[in-house]
Amino acid sequence: MANYTQLPAPSPEQGLNRYLQEIRKFPMLEPDEEYMLAKRWVEDQDTESAHKMVTSHLRLAAKIAMGYRGYGLPQAEVISEANVGLMQAVKRFDPEKGFRLATYAMWWIRASIQEYILRSWSLVKLGTTSAQKKLFFNLRKAKAKIGALEDGDLHPDKVKKIAHDLGVTEDEVISMNRRLSGGDASLNAMVGSDGDSATEWQDWLEDEDANQAADYEAKDELTVRRELLAQAMDVLND
Repeated sequence: MANYTQLPAPSPEQGLNRYLQEIRKFPMLEPDEEYMLAKRWVEDQDTESAHKMVTSHLRLAAKIAMGYRGYGLPQAEVISEANVGLMQAVKRFDPEKGFRLATYAMWWIRASIQEYILRSWSLVKLGTTSAQKKLFFNLRKAKAKIGALEDGDLHPDKVKKIAHDLGVTEDEVISMNRRLSGGDASLNAMVGSDGDSATEWQDWLEDEDANQAADYEAKDELTVRRELLAQAMDVLND
């Protein structure tokens, strides 16, 4: 298989601004061009066509990723996960459905980012029900909507309102608010304010779990996903 140019990948060394400037070089696709490229990919597995569809939507992936700031995770990692979701969307895109790739890709991009955040955000696993995920990703917005901007415990009336609006229990609202207002989100941040440290705060914490198989599995998955991003066309051709 021919070797096509790899996707640009954001990194702390490169800097986010430089990455965003780099992906602006890729032109947007006209509807007829997008349809033609998608047909070539679906019918002939043409990796060059798939590559053009991916690169033309990197700005969309980055824009969506920027909406998930505030969870204490490196923005470069969030963008990388967004790009993985974008590649999965290109792989599965059917141009005969009548909608644009951007519309279809938004779901895959958001799903990839949210899976990464839920997996990486806290040392203590979050709930995995749809209601708990909805609470995790919408609590800040719900608080802002009712003017609950304080970082401490919420007033009981506000807890009741949020629980009703999001379809969860009041106890779940209280618990999640304390976690989002506390220090869990910073455990994945780098030690030191200059950004040069390679050590995360959670690396200083003692692991009391005797069975670390799940941790190794999660780390291995992250490694694999980074490799998928670096070899985008190989992923699309699997």
